[in-house]
This record gives sequence, C-alpha cells and structure tokens, in this order.
Amino acid sequence: MSFSGTVKEELATLISPARHCQLAELASMLHFCGSTVDGGRHLCLNTENEAVVRKCFTIFRKTFNIENVVTGEKGRLLPDDGAETKVIQALHLIGRDRDAIALEDPVSSLLIKNSCCMRAYLRGAFLSIGSMSDPEKSYHLEFVCGCRPQAEQLTDIIHEFEIDARIIKRKKYHVVYIKEGAGIVDLLNVMGAHVSLMNLENLRIVKEMRNSVNRRVNCETANISKTVNAASKQIEDILLIRDKYGFDNLPDNLRQMAQVRLEYPDAALKELGGYLEPAVGKSGVNHRLRRLSEIADGIR
Repeated sequence: MSFSGTVKEELATLISPARHCQLAELASMLHFCGSTVDGGRHLCLNTENEAVVRKCFTIFRKTFNIENVVTGEKGRLLPDDGAETKVIQALHLIGRDRDAIALEDPVSSLLIKNSCCMRAYLRGAFLSIGSMSDPEKSYHLEFVCGCRPQAEQLTDIIHEFEIDARIIKRKKYHVVYIKEGAGIVDLLNVMGAHVSLMNLENLRIVKEMRNSVNRRVNCETANISKTVNAASKQIEDILLIRDKYGFDNLPDNLRQMAQVRLEYPDAALKELGGYLEPAVGKSGVNHRLRRLSEIADGIR
C-alpha cells in the first residue's frame, strides 16, 4: 500500500466522539465525493474509495441512526425521504435554489466554527480528494477540488492552523497543495494521523542524515581533489625549475622548499612546514610555493 493509502486507512478509523465534528466530516465527504440525482433533489455518493464509503456509513449510523444506505452513480444514497431530509437539514445542503441540493458550494460555516470541526473537515477532505507522494522521493500533498470556492475554503481552513497551502489550476481542477515536509507533518498532526506522522518523521530523519553524509563526502572529496591538483601543479613547477633553471640558483629557503616538496609529494602544507629547517607554518609554506610557481611561470 502507498504511503497516501496508509494515511487514509488510519484516518478512516478515527471517529470523533462529538456529533458536531461527525457532521463536519460527513459534510466534507459529501461535498467532495457526493453528487445529486433527480434534478438535484436527492443525494448520491459515487466513489470507489472504500475508506470514504465505510466512514460515511459509520457516521450515518452513529449520528442519524440510519442503516439503509446505498452507493452508486444513479441510486439515491438515502432511499428514505424522511431520513434524507433530516441529513440535508443537519448538513445545511440546500443552496439558493430551495428545491435543489448544492454540493458545489463550500461547506456551511455553521459546521466548521470550532477548531475540532475544522480538523474533522480536513480528515473528510483528505479521505475524499487528498493524496501525497512517497516521502522517500519527495514531499508533496494535495487536494484536487472540482471548483474554486471549495479550494479556497479548504485553503483558508489549512491556514487557520498556520500551515502554508496554495492553489494551482490543473486542467479543469483547482488543486490545493503543500510542498514543505514540515507543513505536511503539521497537517497530519491536525488531521489526527499520528502513526503516519511518526513514520513520516522517521523517513525525514533518515533522508536528512543521508543528505548530510552525502554533502560531507562531496565536500571532503572536493577538498582532496583540490589538494591533489595543487600538489601536482607545485611538483610540475619544481621539476621545471630543476631542469631549466637549477636548484643552485634558488635562494636557500626556496631550494629547501622545493626539495622537501619533491620528497613528500602527498604531504599537506602544514606537514611540509615541519620538514623544513627551521620549521615554518602553513602560511610560510604557501608563500614559498607561490614564489616557486612565479619562477616557473617566468621560465615558461
């Protein structure tokens, strides 16, 4: 199962004990996964997401004591008129047209006044239209909304928890997305997916450690390569001076430096300084090697 599927399975098992939170989550799932039949007069739930179906059934049973629920693109979700009317009124699903159910509108603000209800709304939204990439590859979580008002409401609610979320148009859809790993962790916490959160944090730690090791190795490799290249150039200059100019024509300090460098081609500058008589520091060695390089350039 994908990481996204694992998150949904965890969220599907979370049922808020408070009725107002159950209503908020049910409204969220119906707005994002529901539709209407018979000219907008009856509810329909058309989704292949088993987690959404199971949770809708559970909330209908707990909140409205409704057992007779049907899914499918053409059939009514609630065949009983009285039960359906009770659900429609409780979830404030009637729009401007008093005869039609309005699922394209945002969820009623009356259902998401409290922070706990906002959390429940986000759980329903992720179950219905949410997904996230494999965190071992990249950090990306998104909600694919059918219309702009729903995307804006969803974004506003995420912002209420100080999580950065943005909207982008993708073909006919409006996608609310989060790109930062920290933001995704915070959203999982808000929705109550604590097991998935811990798994994601473990993956983030391993990934960051791996990246840190790679950066350090790359840095050390670059430094070694730089040192080797510099030593090769110094030896090349010294050999040119020996063959074309002669060590006897060099000042004592430079002649000694040239001889020590040839004798210890792999030694670092600080180590080379210890072989000189008298010993000199790293800056002194660097200065002498630079003078030998200038002499070699003059010979060339």
